[in-house]
Amino acid sequence: MTVSQVEVRGAVSSHELVKVYGNGPAAVRALDGVSTEFRAGELTAIMGPSGSGKSTLLHCLAGLDTAGSGTVHIGRTELTSLGDKALTRLRRDRIGFVFQSFNLLPTLTAEDNILLALRLAGRTADREWFARVVDLLGLRDRLRHKPSELSGGQQQRVACARALVGKPDVVFADEPTGNLDSRTGADVLAFLRASVSDLGQTVVMVTHDPIAASYADRVVLLADGRVAGEIHWPTQESVLAALSTLGA
Repeated sequence: MTVSQVEVRGAVSSHELVKVYGNGPAAVRALDGVSTEFRAGELTAIMGPSGSGKSTLLHCLAGLDTAGSGTVHIGRTELTSLGDKALTRLRRDRIGFVFQSFNLLPTLTAEDNILLALRLAGRTADREWFARVVDLLGLRDRLRHKPSELSGGQQQRVACARALVGKPDVVFADEPTGNLDSRTGADVLAFLRASVSDLGQTVVMVTHDPIAASYADRVVLLADGRVAGEIHWPTQESVLAALSTLGA
C-alpha cells in the first residue's frame, strides 16, 4: 500500500516513524519504523508490553511529540512538515484529546470546561452538536457543576465531551480509564464506543487493559517499537492471547 492510498483511507497514518530518546550507547529507540493507519469511523486500540512505544506513538500521531524521521498524516495533512503555529492550529481545530488525568479547570463549570478550547480559538459551538454530545455522555444535569462537585467518572465524561465538541477529525485517548474503577471505566469506554457508533467519530486509544481493548474495532500491537500484529474485532480472550506471545 502506498502512502497516498493510506492518506485516502486513513483518518491518521504513520510511515516509517522513528523516535529515539538519548544518545550513544544509552539511546533508546522508542519507535523503530512504525507504519500503520487508523481508519475513519473506527475505535482502534494500541497495545503492547511496557516500553513497547504505545504512548510515544500516540503522542507523535497527535503532534504532541516530534519524531526523528518518518511522517504522520491527519487525513491528507502531513504533521511532520508543519511549523509550530500551523501545528498548534491543527491540534486545536482537528484533534481532540482525552487523557488519564482529566485536566479540567477547577474554577469553571462542566459546560465552561467543555467549551473552553472552542472559546479560546474564537469559535462558536454548534449548539445542536453540543446537545448531542452532552446527552450521549449523560451530562445534561451536570453542566453547572464544577469539577469538585463531580465524581471521577463524571469528570472524565466532561473531558470526553470537551474532546468531541469541536467535531475533530480524530480523538486520541491515552489510558482514559486509568484513574477510574472498573464500573466507571466501563461507562467511559461505552461512551467512547458510542461516539464512534452514534456520532461517526474516529478514536485512537492507548490502553493496557484487555477489557478496554475489547470495545475497539481493531487492536494494533506494538513490541520493541515496532508493529507486531493486529486483532480485528477483539475480545478479552483474543487480546490476552496475543499479549502473552509478546511477553506482556
